[in-house]
Amino acid sequence: MIATCNCRFCQTPLKHSFADLGMSPLSNAFLTVEQLNQAEKFYPLHAYVCENCFLVQLEAFETPDAIFSDYVYFSSYSTSWLNHAQQYTNSMIENYQFNLQHLVIEIASNDGYLLQYFKQYHIPVLGIEPAKNVAQVALEKGIPTETAFFGVETAKNLVARGQSANLLIANNVLAHVPDINDFVAGLKLLLKPQGIITIEFPHLLNLIVQNQFDTIYHEHFSYLSLLAVENIFAQHGLMLFDVEELATHGGSLRIYACHQGMQSINPRIFALRAKEKAANLGKLERYTQFLNQVTALKRDLLHCLIEIKNQNKQIAAYGAAAKGNTLLNYCGIRQDFIEYVADLNPHKQNKYLPGTHIPVCSPEQLKITQPAYVLILPWNLQIEIMQQLAFIREWGGQFIIPIPDVQIL
Repeated sequence: MIATCNCRFCQTPLKHSFADLGMSPLSNAFLTVEQLNQAEKFYPLHAYVCENCFLVQLEAFETPDAIFSDYVYFSSYSTSWLNHAQQYTNSMIENYQFNLQHLVIEIASNDGYLLQYFKQYHIPVLGIEPAKNVAQVALEKGIPTETAFFGVETAKNLVARGQSANLLIANNVLAHVPDINDFVAGLKLLLKPQGIITIEFPHLLNLIVQNQFDTIYHEHFSYLSLLAVENIFAQHGLMLFDVEELATHGGSLRIYACHQGMQSINPRIFALRAKEKAANLGKLERYTQFLNQVTALKRDLLHCLIEIKNQNKQIAAYGAAAKGNTLLNYCGIRQDFIEYVADLNPHKQNKYLPGTHIPVCSPEQLKITQPAYVLILPWNLQIEIMQQLAFIREWGGQFIIPIPDVQIL
């Protein structure tokens, strides 16, 4: 068990379980064929909730360097995510008048999926990306990129070089940092006095209400609500002045932050606080009851797959996503249920899923084998994926959606 809460300010012992998903490998530790007969590391996948600040968190069993230095997730393979990034860029330029005199810095900038749109407006940009292989792709696009893990030290180095941010972006990374205080302290250092921070992260409220337990994996150290994030930011002299509820990743928040007192607070902050309070996110019982939902969904999914296999029908999966690996490992779903998973990302193809050892193939394999069912693992992209794979209807194929409840479409 983790000794004390990761937020470090409340120093509360973590003794309340949120979701115990058993033992699981790192969700992006894909295997080569040579590794299939070698020992594979499994770690406890057990999320706890702090009874004081309600930060949901995992214990860090592996270093960020081991998890992120060579990464297989490339943001640009999702058309919907690129559209999301372009819309964000246009909105920020329109609403805050960012121009050639400003510097936009993105933390966890991946392959330049977002900064490329600011660059099209000739606005100076800088990416900070810890995965060397992913950062190289951004550099090849002409996106200046630092290969580093972000925190106080990285912020100090950039400021010393005169690189402070007018706009500081961190999408889907706040949950990935084991030391969330070092990260937020770094944000404050790197932000210019009049600067703005925007951060996107999956909303814990949606995780609970929509049964999104598969978004719990070792790369995600924290599971965040407005309640918890406001508390941590305030400890570092940063205030949240606006928030948007987004549809991305099954329901996310985009928070807007600044140095204390530099912006007026939008009423949306007060409205979301009230929404979280009404959903009992300020009560311990709401968290400790979550595992009951998870075990019920596991039984429903296994029942569905068993019925299909008893009819001697083939099931394939689509999307070798991290969340899918949590789902498959927790439910014990291996090749006796799923013959292969198709994925558009060539960096994942011809490898095997961690733990379950299900092979990853090109989407062309679906046309060759014509499975009766395709289980969509990245259910948050189900509309996009179902459009891409509409051809399975030619042989009467159907889709299985596992979250928030099992559906056949």
